[in-house]
Amino acid sequence: MFTGCMPNRGMSAEEVIEGWSERARGGEKTQPWHAIVRLAEPIALTSIFPYAWALVKKFQIGNQEDASFYAGLLISSFSLAEALMGMYWGGLSDRIGRKPVLMLGCLGTMFSMIMVGFASNIWIALLGRAIGGLLNGNIGVIQTMVGELVTKPEHEPRAFAVMPFVWSIGTIIGPCIGGTFANPHGTWPGVFPKGSLFHDFPYLLPNLLCAILLLISIALGFFLLEETHPDMQPRMLLPADTYVSEETPLIETSDAMKRPAVDLRAETYGTLRSCHDEHEQDKLANLATREKDGLLTKVWNPQVVGFIVALSIFTYHSMTYDHLMPIFFEDERRVDNGDGATSLPSIFNSAGGLGLSLCDVGMIMAVNGIIALFVQAVIFPIAAERVGVYKLFLIVTALHPIVYAIVPLLLLVPAALIFPAIYTCLAVRNMLSITLYPLLLILIKEATPSPSALGKVNGLAASAGAACRMIAPPVAGYLYTYGSTINCTAIAWYGSVVAAIMGSVQCFCVPRRHNADKSEECATATSPCSEYAPMRSEVSDEEERR
Repeated sequence: MFTGCMPNRGMSAEEVIEGWSERARGGEKTQPWHAIVRLAEPIALTSIFPYAWALVKKFQIGNQEDASFYAGLLISSFSLAEALMGMYWGGLSDRIGRKPVLMLGCLGTMFSMIMVGFASNIWIALLGRAIGGLLNGNIGVIQTMVGELVTKPEHEPRAFAVMPFVWSIGTIIGPCIGGTFANPHGTWPGVFPKGSLFHDFPYLLPNLLCAILLLISIALGFFLLEETHPDMQPRMLLPADTYVSEETPLIETSDAMKRPAVDLRAETYGTLRSCHDEHEQDKLANLATREKDGLLTKVWNPQVVGFIVALSIFTYHSMTYDHLMPIFFEDERRVDNGDGATSLPSIFNSAGGLGLSLCDVGMIMAVNGIIALFVQAVIFPIAAERVGVYKLFLIVTALHPIVYAIVPLLLLVPAALIFPAIYTCLAVRNMLSITLYPLLLILIKEATPSPSALGKVNGLAASAGAACRMIAPPVAGYLYTYGSTINCTAIAWYGSVVAAIMGSVQCFCVPRRHNADKSEECATATSPCSEYAPMRSEVSDEEERR
């Protein structure tokens, strides 16, 4: 991405600038197709949420009390497998390109959903979910592609906000499909009679519909998605005014033959390469090897590692919120402290939840999705532009413990005000969480020393995030269960507060160097970079005005 600052043999600085301007314009055209392909993972991950518990009960494995445990395994198996293979897919995309890995991930996810739909026991369903995670490295690869498409730092906030925006859409579509079309015989017995395919496999229809959506995204991606790997781009075209005709090399060659730079007689054939040239080439080869080794060392610098750790901590406590929210809302209010007496709830005496109906919870989650989309589309780009990416990152990370600390206070709110209070909590949560995720993606991209390593870095980030999404639900669920036994379900939320505080402390420990190596490379390595930097801005400004 930063090769525009380096000298290019046979190309002037103006030509390099024009080539990258064309690249930037091309990125704007391909961004919608990245968003469509990005829908694969959230739909596959969340479509099973509404019926996972019922699916496990249908398999009749173990005691009925263990159904929630096996349902958790079924949900987390996707994230576990994704965590194990995320870095591999990122590294593979560095070698063979982003697009092939992306298409393979969609195909694997589609196959896994069909496998889960036809599952006849828990083990086939677990295997299907695991295969989907193993073959899906799309989250890290697409983040890499977005980073390669965006060439202007001022465009990064809006570009990196697209993927979380699409994720929210997927988390709305997935549960909607899963909850509406699961067990269609029970819902529409006239359309799906007894003995039909969807009667024998009651959870095939939602998986089949999701697979069809994935097939559409595969077709669109195959024909419309462009490769973004910097080493796999077509050679930049020369401007029209520098077009070289077919006669030009003939004229130059004939002129060169008149005044040869070396002795071209027959007896000198094969002796043009001197020992000095061989020595210089050996030195260049050794230098290239040392530079490659140095680059590998720089890839995992303190900035990259620090921001990946920050992303992992954020993913963990954010996933605990998503897991605890419906449980806390649906759990019955309990004022019995265990000995038959009643007591008012407090922050240390909070047995049970809000006692809302499933319909109420569904409406709340729909409104939550709308709030998230608004924050991603409107608030985040404006805040990032006015405050700055790094400062905004520190602010929202430091404020995150508030998100979890205020939820148990809903037990103290009167019933008449419970819904406005819930929406206030959701608004605060989305303002911070939806803002933090794209900020971390931008900072990880900035800290990566080379575009060629971006796939591997984002692959590791995706693996770390998937691992935290796998760990968070059982830990939060255990804390909630333990809190119920001691009449303090708020302990689960306080556990998330502790994790958020750790993230707040850690974010200030990440050393801040804004692309020091890249800036020095552009500023000192080559004079054409600094010489033509104003020209590049002028070209970009003209294009924007057009």
